[in-house]
Amino acid sequence: MTVDRIVEKPSRTLPERGFLNGRLALVTGAARRIGRQLALALAEQGVDIVLHHNESEFEATMTADELRGHGVRVELVRAHLGDSFRAEDLVYRAADIMDRPVDILVNNAAMYYPGTAQDTSVRTWTEFQNVNLRAPWLMARTMAETLGPDGTGDVINLNDAAALRPRADHFAYTMSKWALHGLTKNLAVALAPNIRVNELALGSVLPPEPSTGDYEHVVREDIPLERFPKPEEVASAMLYLLANASLTGQTLYLDGGENLAQ
Repeated sequence: MTVDRIVEKPSRTLPERGFLNGRLALVTGAARRIGRQLALALAEQGVDIVLHHNESEFEATMTADELRGHGVRVELVRAHLGDSFRAEDLVYRAADIMDRPVDILVNNAAMYYPGTAQDTSVRTWTEFQNVNLRAPWLMARTMAETLGPDGTGDVINLNDAAALRPRADHFAYTMSKWALHGLTKNLAVALAPNIRVNELALGSVLPPEPSTGDYEHVVREDIPLERFPKPEEVASAMLYLLANASLTGQTLYLDGGENLAQ
């Protein structure tokens, strides 16, 4: 048999506004900074939001009010993701509050501060692993469980482009983020075909809090594009991953090409 042409429905390069309408997202660390921007982008697309926070209760309330301005439902949940029970229970709580399962999980919350291999304690190592690695795994696993065998969903992990190469000054943080990179790829296989798992590896988008001087060490001229990524561009990249049904297990770098200059 000879096939001389393939007829397919035309595909759109960019999604139409509201292409995520009716879905439910749990966004961790969404009260402020990049997490807030990600939640806002989802709300603009018609996604109902379960907004997770830990200490930032006032900012979370303000962000929730802003999100509701887009006509979506928003509920707040508070949890310390270093506690395995609370991390795993967070997805169940979100489903109970909204009366339907979460089908978009954005793992944005993370610990960050410096430390070398020599001065990192076992306790500090464990804290980084619990928040930056174990919690995303537990929540993704629980999301898959609550969706059931026929449910579909997406997981977006927020990673650090700088952490995906050796660093001596942020040892425990780098190790936890490198492991998150591996988790993204492994979960993409384990949860396929119903759940897609991708990650965004960010450059110097915003100064760290509390400031440790790291942001000032990045020289604009050392970045190929000579510009830092913006929070709105991170949100746009997240929407791209959610819109493209052929992507899973992928790492999208938003660092102006900084990773290429090392």
